[in-house]
Formats: sequence, structure tokens, C-alpha cells
Amino acid sequence: MTLLAAPPHPATPAACPEGNHFVLSLPAGGNGLRVAIKDTIDIAGLPTRAGSRAFEAVAPAPRNADVVEALLRGGAVIVGKANMHELAFGVTGVNGWTGTPVNPRYPGFVPGGSSSGSATAVAAGLADLALGTDTGGSIRIPAACCGIIGFKPSFGRLSRRGLTPAESSLDCVGPLARDIATLQRAMAMLDATFQLPTLGTPRIGILRGLAEPALDAAVRAALEGAGCTLVAVELPGMEAAFRAGMAIMNAEMLGAFGGLLETGALGADIAGRLKAARMITLEQLADAEAVRGAFTAAVDAALVGLDALAMPTIPGAPVRLAEAADSAAALAMTRLVRPFNLSGHPALSLPLSNFRQMPAGLQLVALRGDDARLCAVAGWVAGQSPHVLRHSA
Repeated sequence: MTLLAAPPHPATPAACPEGNHFVLSLPAGGNGLRVAIKDTIDIAGLPTRAGSRAFEAVAPAPRNADVVEALLRGGAVIVGKANMHELAFGVTGVNGWTGTPVNPRYPGFVPGGSSSGSATAVAAGLADLALGTDTGGSIRIPAACCGIIGFKPSFGRLSRRGLTPAESSLDCVGPLARDIATLQRAMAMLDATFQLPTLGTPRIGILRGLAEPALDAAVRAALEGAGCTLVAVELPGMEAAFRAGMAIMNAEMLGAFGGLLETGALGADIAGRLKAARMITLEQLADAEAVRGAFTAAVDAALVGLDALAMPTIPGAPVRLAEAADSAAALAMTRLVRPFNLSGHPALSLPLSNFRQMPAGLQLVALRGDDARLCAVAGWVAGQSPHVLRHSA
């Protein structure tokens, strides 16, 4: 087993200036998959700072997170702790303390968050695989922004032991990779029950009218190019699920990190969001839980007889880096991903190459627990469609 020791001096964000992909680089011995680990995930002997100055002096983690341990058992080699949006509480990836990772393929656009460094390290070829976390799109959004693949498993599929925050009813840990075979290999390492099924031609329910018409058309063309059988479906309650997911996430983040407001060490965007979360009422949270139940049932019903649902990952082009301070525009990027954190269904983003030469993702969603089938469907689409972005070796 690969063991990681604490560095001889406390690591600082400035110590790893490689495009700000990492907050801490590590020597990569061995010949396994090179893996970057988001800085909300514990690595024994290293601090878990969650991209925040408020945790600058935190003690090193005493043990590996379960998902890290699983990758090490599988022969993976950890190359660094990945940068991120502070406290995993933002979708642009902009971080005033650790720096903002450069989007390697689309430098004029935000890298996406909160798993920004995980996505950019993979896109730049500095890692074969990365672990991120996804509470409201934080794996799938940076994957779409950076032109790679990102997978949010079913809620509870992978252990969250050793993650920050420790408790969440929305957050999932999952992999990002440049190719689907590497992502499938990672899932087999992370989950001993993961086994790809044999597929016939996938039957995909396609949702329309949720995004820019040109992006809807790009999604349809990608699926048609893969030879999928397409069925028009409707999924009621997406907007209500988006709002409910926001309410629950904000309340849970306040519970986890509200005490840090007193330190004065938080970035202005994070402090503002935590202060605003104080206004959420118990009645609003009860209503949000009712929406969770109704929307979960609606997704299950929409998937009857289908292998997956399909829609864009982001409803239009991502926010440009120069406009990252536009909080409304940034939040809008999560409209189509956040609902599936609320419902707990597995969701995967494939990178598209046919949307105006801009970053775009095709999101696929499957039944809860059907993670392996979803990854197999993604493999079919990625392997067959000429409109799925491929990286050179």
C-alpha cells in the first residue's frame, strides 16, 4: 500500500503554482493511475483545508478517507491535493486564497466548481483520474467546463467517511477522467460491487426545452450519432427541485461552517452565502423535503423502460472568467444538475464537441443504484458518437 507522509514544513497554497491545479503536489512513484484528490478528502498525514484560509492551521488528517484507501489498494498513485472553490460552496472555481485553476482547454471560461482543481488537473494531463465531490453539480459542472467526464454516483454508493463536511444529505464523492474506460476502472476500484452490464442499444429519454435550443440540438445530435433509441420524455418539478436543493444545501452548509464566520478568514462570497443561509426557516426546509420526495418519484417514473435520461449538463455556455463575480449567472449553471443531488440519482457528464466551439456537457441520469448501467451507457455514447470530445493520448 502506498503511504503518504506529512511534508517537512506546513504546505501552503503558494507552494504549488502549476496553474493552481494543486494546493499540494506529491511525488508520483509507482506505475498505477495518477490520481488527484480534492482538498475536502482526507489523506493521512496531510491537512484537509477545503480551500479555505479558515483551515490554514488545521492538523493533518490521522487516516485516509475510505475512498482514498480504496484507490491506494487498487494501485493508484496520488500526485496531489487538488484546488477547489472555498468550502465546496461555489460553482465557478474562483478562489481568492489558493488561486483559481486555469481551464486548460477553455482558458476564457471558469474552470467550474467546486471541484475545479480536480477537473483542471485531469484536463491538463497532470493526473489520469481525480476525486471530486458533488453537492449541487460540483463534479459535473467542472467536467463540462473543462471538457472531461465527471460522475456523481447514487447518493450513499461510495463512503463519505473522511470527507469535509462530515454530514450531508446531498453530497457524493466521485471520479473525473479524460476517458470513460479510466472512469469505469476507478469505479471498480472504489466499489467492489461495481460491474458493467452487457448492453443492447440504449433507450434514452431525452428532455427538451431546458436549455438553449442550440445546446438541446447538440445533445440530440450526440445521442443520434451514437445510434441510441431516443424517446421524448417530460420531467415535472425540475425548477422546484432546484430551489429545494438550494435551501437544503445552504442550511446544511450553515450548520457545518457557520461558526467560521467569526474568524473573519472566509472569502466574501462564502461569508455572504453563509449569512444569507441564516434566513432559511424550518418551514422552508420541510417544504423542500416534500419536494425531494415528489421529485424523486417523478424521476423514477420518467425512467421506466429506459436506460437513462439525457439533457445538457449546463443550460448554456459556462460563465466566462471575466464575469465570474456574477452570482446569478453562476448559480444558473446548476439548474439542470442540482435536482439530481436532491433525488440521489446517479448522473454523469460527457463532454460535447459540437456546441459553437464552447464547453458543453451531455448529462445522463439513471435509476438510483444503477450506477454501472449508467457508466455502460456513457461508454456506449462516448465510443459511438462523433460529437463526444476525445482527448489525444
